[in-house]
Amino acid sequence: MVEELRVAFGGVTALAGVSFTVRPGTITSLIGPNGAGKTTAFNAITGYLRPSHGRVSWASAPLGGRPCDIARRGVVRTFQKTSVFPTLTVFDNVRTGLHLRARASVWSVLAGARRVREEEARIADSARAVIEFVGLGDRRDEVAGELPYGEQRLVELAIALAAEPQLLLLDEPAAGMTGGEKERLIAMIRRIRERHVTVLVVEHDMKLVMGISDTVIVLNHGRVIATGPPASIQANPDVIRAYLGSSRAPA
Repeated sequence: MVEELRVAFGGVTALAGVSFTVRPGTITSLIGPNGAGKTTAFNAITGYLRPSHGRVSWASAPLGGRPCDIARRGVVRTFQKTSVFPTLTVFDNVRTGLHLRARASVWSVLAGARRVREEEARIADSARAVIEFVGLGDRRDEVAGELPYGEQRLVELAIALAAEPQLLLLDEPAAGMTGGEKERLIAMIRRIRERHVTVLVVEHDMKLVMGISDTVIVLNHGRVIATGPPASIQANPDVIRAYLGSSRAPA
């Protein structure tokens, strides 16, 4: 999926020939110390950065273009910081994700065509279903910006799911969540995978990473230093040195 990806900012190399594969139907985590290149890799995959070298592909076809074009290909992401519309309700936030899949033309919308009304009804039904899926059914009509931070993260997740991803990239989804919210998140990510959505996660919470991942990819200084199942990553001496500079494994 990612082949020899290189990204540099001025004289600083963020990614130095990174290659890895995300197997369909799996949960893969991309981890590493601060500054290792994790979010840069996400940005390059999803069109927010143009790499100087390398290739990204999905479903056996090259993946490139604007972020909206990549999202229409089924590759959808969340961000480190919440990107909800703070003055809109949870329901209206999620409807924005569903409009990515809308089929009505601009002229049909302006004319108020019956097809548009039917599509809006379908979008509303789908929005309610996604909101229930992430556990915010009782918050549907509340203003998103007034929710606790952990629930705002769930709204962002709902927006991403509303776009019907084939590959979902989650950038630090547990940031700002309480212990109980993280447990809900773990269960939800597993349920997302059961819906035949492939998941790629960047996360600093190692308990979450080791608890959900089929495969863990470790970056350090813009390079992949280890790939494997969680147990092997925890025991890998290169990973231990990268994280702690000692003989202790990440936990």
